[in-house]
Amino acid sequence: MTSSEGVRVRAFAKINLVLRAQSASADGYHALETVFQALTLHDVVVSTPTRGAFVVVCDDPAVPVDGRNLAWKAARALWRALGRPGEPAGCTVTIGKQIPVMGGLGGGSADAAAALVALHALWKGRLSPSALAAVAGRIGADVPYFLVGGTAMGLGRGDDVYPLDDLAKRWVVLACPAFGVPTADAYRWLDEDRAAGRVLASAASTPLTVWGGRTLEIRNDLQGPVAFRHDEIGQLVTLLHREGAEAAAMSGSGSTVFGLFTDESRARRAAHVAAGAGTQVILTRTATRRWCHRALSGAVS
Repeated sequence: MTSSEGVRVRAFAKINLVLRAQSASADGYHALETVFQALTLHDVVVSTPTRGAFVVVCDDPAVPVDGRNLAWKAARALWRALGRPGEPAGCTVTIGKQIPVMGGLGGGSADAAAALVALHALWKGRLSPSALAAVAGRIGADVPYFLVGGTAMGLGRGDDVYPLDDLAKRWVVLACPAFGVPTADAYRWLDEDRAAGRVLASAASTPLTVWGGRTLEIRNDLQGPVAFRHDEIGQLVTLLHREGAEAAAMSGSGSTVFGLFTDESRARRAAHVAAGAGTQVILTRTATRRWCHRALSGAVS
């Protein structure tokens, strides 16, 4: 939404319903097959015209506000894509955080995509959607997905995104341990465990009925290696299954564990039980692609 005060949009979180990782290539990256699912949980990103150098402001002290911030990188990449010289200037991006940091929910990438959209509007850019997606791909592997939203498949490094039919609405319980998991650590542990021949039961898949009776195997190859080093991951998966989740797994590289529920009352009970175990808990819902596009346009609150 554009106003005299700037452009305000919403950066939605995601979970990974599926995350399969091949062995690392020579450049250290793992080819992925993942299914993203958007959530209504979101940050708020506002781009405001100001004097002087470009600035990022965030209300969460755990988030860097210098060149390490993906929204900052988004501003620089877009500035250059628009053919402007030097460094970004004349604007402040303010991020209001609700998505937990280092939780495997894509908060940083979501903020970057939202900043791209907001700044493109503020700077009156004329890039096509495909050109904007190309800019997103230069910022980070997950960023292009956050311009798509809903349910989608990601291939390659996750940046080759194909929309799928939206998953039927579910309630989602997010159980967020007090520790975060750096993405690089999770993939290193995966490589170490595969090299050691460790077969980890906590990586087992769970079938979920989707799309007219078809079955999607909910699975995360990173879950086993992370749970092997952090018992709490497996305990939370077990707790959510016990409380009636259709499926439960770790999202991304962790540390957040999600449970999917068709029944709101069961979801609320599961959230209450998980919170009683001393874990931060967020109750949210799956988001359709239409909802996500409206969030990026500032049309939802």
